[in-house]
Amino acid sequence: MSVVEKGRLSLSFWMVIPLLLVMAAGFNFPLLVMFGRSLIGPDGFTLSSYATLIDTTVYLKVLGNTFKIAVISTVFCVVLGYPLAYWLRSLSPKWRMIGLAAIVIPFWISILVRSYAWIVIMGNAGLINRSLAHLGWINAPLQLLYNELGVIIGTINVLLPFLVLPLFASMIKIDNQILNAAQTLGARPGTIFWRIFFPLTVPALAAGAILVFILSLGFYITPAILGGGRVPMIANMLDLLINQMPSWELASSISVVLLAFTLLLFAFYLRLANGEKRA
Repeated sequence: MSVVEKGRLSLSFWMVIPLLLVMAAGFNFPLLVMFGRSLIGPDGFTLSSYATLIDTTVYLKVLGNTFKIAVISTVFCVVLGYPLAYWLRSLSPKWRMIGLAAIVIPFWISILVRSYAWIVIMGNAGLINRSLAHLGWINAPLQLLYNELGVIIGTINVLLPFLVLPLFASMIKIDNQILNAAQTLGARPGTIFWRIFFPLTVPALAAGAILVFILSLGFYITPAILGGGRVPMIANMLDLLINQMPSWELASSISVVLLAFTLLLFAFYLRLANGEKRA
């Protein structure tokens, strides 16, 4: 390595140090404080907060409810997102850009605004209930809000692009010559899809599904608005434990458990993403 290259490397290193300090002070240090609070009580080292978490049924139910909603939301994102990404791939470049724009534009709108928009659509006097009542299909409004259904619909609406965009990026990398070769050899369209195309997209699909699942675990605004306080999730429970009770030790232990599980999923996500790049 030449003297000039060493100088550039040294300069780049010193330029990165301020960013590393900001990350350490703003992100890593709070995590260490949270981890310490979960292990240290008024009398010193203790695991009582973890014992309380395990022994208290309410907290376990909230954790279970959060994972259930996250799983359901992820499954529906996969079911809806894969056909959408596949359809976008089949479009011409012009219409493909229009379709991608329609998917990306919601990112410019606040989640808070989008959540309240669902109240206008799914409320008792909302668009859906009024339309069904006008058609004579219902006599009483359908309960689409302030329950798990409303939270799941709002979650899917927010997280669907996080699955569609990387999945679409993976699909357009597939060489059409491979599919044409299989067709030339006499393979049927269904066989080409299930034996060739779909297996090539599985790593991206799995990585996108894990990403959606991780993001849905920490949802706060959507459950608070569309759930109306009747659908307890981890983020809402942490808000209660920190701002209203408060119980910092218990909140920290719940956060540590959630963080550990999220890191495991994220490691699996990175493994799938790296496997897709090598493929």
